[in-house]
Amino acid sequence: MTIPLFGVGTFRLKDQVVIDSVSTALALGYRAIDTAQIYGNEAEIGTAIAASGIPRQQLFLTTKIWTENYRHDKLIASLEESLRKLGTDYVDLTLIHWPAPGNGVALTEYMTALQQAQNLGLTRQIGVSNFNIALLQQAIDVVGRETIATNQIELSPYLQNRQLTAFMQQQQIPVTSYMTLAYGKVLADPLLAEIARQHQATPAQIALAWAMQLGYAVIPSSTKRANLASNLLAQKLRLTDQQMAQIATLERNGREVDPEDLAPLWD
Repeated sequence: MTIPLFGVGTFRLKDQVVIDSVSTALALGYRAIDTAQIYGNEAEIGTAIAASGIPRQQLFLTTKIWTENYRHDKLIASLEESLRKLGTDYVDLTLIHWPAPGNGVALTEYMTALQQAQNLGLTRQIGVSNFNIALLQQAIDVVGRETIATNQIELSPYLQNRQLTAFMQQQQIPVTSYMTLAYGKVLADPLLAEIARQHQATPAQIALAWAMQLGYAVIPSSTKRANLASNLLAQKLRLTDQQMAQIATLERNGREVDPEDLAPLWD
């Protein structure tokens, strides 16, 4: 089992907006879709998938368990509800959305429940999101390194997360990058603009290509057909070693997402 290197994200997209975005993405050739229980758009994504006519086996669907459903007696039921909304018998990947260290549910409990959901066939693969090194090691201790399909983390040219990604590579756990464009901030970066000029590309394509060239999966989102189509072209870019080294200098710990009570102590 593998994680697709390229997919479409749906964070902050609701109602008809998310239906249109996912429908357009599927028409353009996207086959991996990332959502979450807390996004409140699983049913609309299910509508877009059903209308597309694309066979289920050609799609890769990811959802994430929200913190209020971490207890063993709630996690599986909540995933079953997600499946009903998405209109499918299974998802390809289910993640623990945030470690939420203060919510009163032990990591052992929710990781065990997540593995049980996998054993029941509700999800093909399982993983985590927003875990630091210590918590990822705890998850490994509970379910085994080979069971964790990915750790989905905020990662961009401005937040390169080198300690965590080095640990994940050591453990052979794939990285999924979200917020790869740093809420659009990297699009105005002069260095990325110059590299984009050299490739006759866009800064967004360069940032996405950089992440994929490091072996990270990316899940950019957009409501605009032109941007969705443009982002796809990042898969065809190959940056030089010098350009990769130049982008490495952009690190500035530029974290965009750090919710109180949900986030761990970052590495």
